[in-house]
Formats: sequence, C-alpha cells, structure tokens
Amino acid sequence: MNLSMRINSIHIYIFLSLLFCFSQINAQDSIPTNQEVDSIKIDTIVIRSFQDRIKNIPRGANLTNPVVSFKRTNPLKNKYNRFRIPSFWDTENKIDFNINEAAFINWKSGGDNSISGAAKAKFVRNYKFRYIQWNNDLEMQYGLNAQKGRELRKTEDAIRFSSTFGYRKDTLTNWYYSVKTNFNTQFTDGFQYPDTDTPISRIMSPGYLFLGAGTSYIPDGKKFNLYLSPVTQKATFVLDQNLANKGAFGVKKAVTDEDGNIIKEGKTTYMEFGILITNTWEKEIMKNIFLNHRINLYSDYLTSFGNIDVDWELNFKLVVNKYISTTIGAQVIFDDDILFDVEKDDDGGEITSTGVPKVQFRQFLGIGVSYNF
Repeated sequence: MNLSMRINSIHIYIFLSLLFCFSQINAQDSIPTNQEVDSIKIDTIVIRSFQDRIKNIPRGANLTNPVVSFKRTNPLKNKYNRFRIPSFWDTENKIDFNINEAAFINWKSGGDNSISGAAKAKFVRNYKFRYIQWNNDLEMQYGLNAQKGRELRKTEDAIRFSSTFGYRKDTLTNWYYSVKTNFNTQFTDGFQYPDTDTPISRIMSPGYLFLGAGTSYIPDGKKFNLYLSPVTQKATFVLDQNLANKGAFGVKKAVTDEDGNIIKEGKTTYMEFGILITNTWEKEIMKNIFLNHRINLYSDYLTSFGNIDVDWELNFKLVVNKYISTTIGAQVIFDDDILFDVEKDDDGGEITSTGVPKVQFRQFLGIGVSYNF
C-alpha cells in the first residue's frame, strides 16, 4: 500500500471517531422526548387513566357471575329470634296442680286411705313506662280432700284480685302516688264439718272490696311492693240472705220478734273506713328455692280503731325442674268481725252468746306440676 492510501485511511478513521464522540455529547445534553404516563394528576387526587387487562385468568375463577356455596356452612344451633318491638307489659301465666295421697293395706298402725288435690292459677299483667306503673294480679285456688268413710271436703278456696296504679314525679325515685283496689271471695259453699247441710260461707258471702289512695314503694328490678294508704274504704258483702240475717262477717243481722220471726231483713253490706298496709315480695333465697310473701293489715277508724285485721300468707317453693315443684306454706287470718263458738240456749233456738273472734291458721304441703305459658 502506498503512502497516499495510508493517509486517507487515517483521515477516515479520525473523522468517524470525531463523529461518534460528537453524537454522544449531543445525546447527553439534549432533553428526552415526552412519553405517555399511566396517570393524570388532578390537584391532590391521582386517577388512573388506563388499566391493564388481565391477560391470564386462572382456571375456575368466574369474575362475572360469582357463586356462593353453603355446602360447608354449619346449621344454627339456636333458634333464630326475630327482632320485636320492646313491650312495656310484663306478663305471667302460671298453673300449679298439687296432689297428696296415702294408702294402707293390712297396716297394723292404722290409718285411712285418702287423696287430696289442689289447683292454683296465677295471672299477672304489669305495665311500666317512665313515670307510670300499673300492676294487676289475679290468683285462684281450689282444693279437695277425699278420705275413706267420709264425704268429700274442701281444703282450699280463694279468689283474689289486686290492681295498683302508681305515678311518680321523676324516674329516679321508687316512691309512687298510688290508687289501689283489692277484691277477695270464694268459689263454693263452706261448711263446719262434719255438718254439710248448713253452709257457713258462700260465693260473695263474704266478699271483700278495698279501695283507697296512698303511696307505694316499688324498687326497680325487684318483685317487692309496699303500699301505705291512710284513706281506704272497706266493703264487706254477704249476699246470701240467710247468712246476712244471722249477722255473719260483721253485717247487721235481721230484726226479729219474740217468736223469732224476721221483721227486718239483715244488711247484705258493711262499710268501714280506715288505714290499709299491704306488702308483697318474691325472691329466690337459695338456688331453686323461692319465697313468696303477702300480708294485708287493716284497721277501721270509726268503730274499732286499734283492732287490726290480719291476712298473712307465706310460701316456699322448691323447684325440681321446669315442671315439678314442691310448695310449703301457711296462712294466718284474724278478723274481729268473724266470730266463733256461738252459744244457744238449752232449746237450741235463742242465741245467748254471739261468739268471739279467733286466729285462723292453715298449713299446706304439696308436690305437683307447674306449667307456665
């Protein structure tokens, strides 16, 4: 190769090297071209302008129509309770039936076969909302006893209704201004056994009605009610005229002549005005042992102030399970208008002594079935 060709090759090489260097410098100093971004900034919120689509959808995934399966869902163990609007009424419906039985066969110690049963029903309707409370109780009891060698006898017989309406000035106090009414009577005739020919009491003979106003102490969440009434009207009803003519249960007896003929019929009502104190209390004193206490105290202002009529009942209920229970209880009654041991002359016609008031006592024990609904 001659000298001129070598010089030309060197010139070409130098020119290409300079061209390459110049292009690199120009590329570093130049501003790159704008490229499309994947978002648009609006103030402080960034909004995606486009979204890449899923290229590979996993097998088994259904993004358009999802399917919910309950194959592995366990059933509910407890019954579903629908939401109900809260009621301001508290109700109770209870029926008890107790039975006692005794049987003897070739029993050296002696004894008579007997069976007795008693039924009791209780219905409660209580209303409470802020300043107002209205309590209503209805109790009915009836029992019979059958014993070998004697007639069927009554062991229990009572109808009791109580209603108390109370108003309080605010929701913090437990004292209410109250109006109360009580009513007591019985279902069937009562006798002084073994005499079953002449009844000594009948339905609405007697019947007692109390109506008065006062104050009540009713604490929240406790089955306790104390009622104090300094103004109470007591009405005693003896609607059976034969008993009214005898002056039974405090009513004015009939006026008779010397021969015993009735000139003026006896009064069938007897009104009193006095003070009344009542108290009811129910409490579980031990596990499955419930106490039920009820007492009425009344004294008349006009005729015999200081003589107190007492009606007190105390029961203990031993619960075995939801349906079986045992009841032990006692009741004490004292009313100076109810007289005992009436004395007559030797001929049995004229009454020489009208009798004296006595304490009445009743005790009972029963094992039976209880049903609430």
